[in-house]
Amino acid sequence: MSRRPQGLTAGMLIGPATFLVLGALVAPLALLARYSLNRYDRANFMVEALTPENYLRFLDDPFYTGVLWTTLSIALVTTTLCLLLGFPIAYRLARSQSRWKSVGVLLVILPLFIGSTVRALGWMGVLGRGGLVDSVVGAVSPGSSFPLLYTSFAVVVGILSINLPYMVLTLQSVIEGIDSRIEEAADSLGADPSRRFWHVVLPLALPGLATGGVLVFILAMNAYATPLLLGGARFQMMAPMLFREYAVNNNWPFAAAIAFILMITTLTLTAVSSAFVQRRYKAA
Repeated sequence: MSRRPQGLTAGMLIGPATFLVLGALVAPLALLARYSLNRYDRANFMVEALTPENYLRFLDDPFYTGVLWTTLSIALVTTTLCLLLGFPIAYRLARSQSRWKSVGVLLVILPLFIGSTVRALGWMGVLGRGGLVDSVVGAVSPGSSFPLLYTSFAVVVGILSINLPYMVLTLQSVIEGIDSRIEEAADSLGADPSRRFWHVVLPLALPGLATGGVLVFILAMNAYATPLLLGGARFQMMAPMLFREYAVNNNWPFAAAIAFILMITTLTLTAVSSAFVQRRYKAA
């Protein structure tokens, strides 16, 4: 068979999917970019224009830049915690030869069957006034109260509980691909567990760390229900603020600008971190 029919067949196969992606992803983003350059009018909601004033308003206002920094800090903290907590769990599951391994994997996957909103509501019962933590503190120290709801701590805990399974499953698949005989060779050469981890396991697991970190970071940056329910009205992150500008204030151009700033910030940090990890992996 000649190359031309093969290329034609390949083009016919991927053509519909390509047009579907262009229609479902690129076209809405282009429309959103056009909206972000319009002006807001209380009577008409949106006036056709070509102005960067929505972006300048965001960058010049300390409130909005503060919300962006808060979102970045929460995303970085939760990503770091997911890496620190998820790696030991993933390593244990990947190296386990027990018949209970499938049960452990099921326990990791099980929370994914419950929506993030339901889990956030569950954390409200644990961290709120009169909840589990507050009741334990009251029992230990009568008359004391220790509600953690509507704090940054509650938001971090909620996002962490939602994103941790993704990190564990990503790392587990990567660690399972690392030949255990490499670790045995390091042991036979006299490497203690810490040196084996830092010089053998961690360098080989860097692609998984990068993939899991990027996934968790993107999910944390775009979290909506968790910061809204666990952080309260005073705790601001980008996704709830975007929804408020669009649905409550009806300021569609400014909401579109917020969406693009969030997307560009997320993609830029993701690309930089991925490039850094890939460079370290090649060096290792």
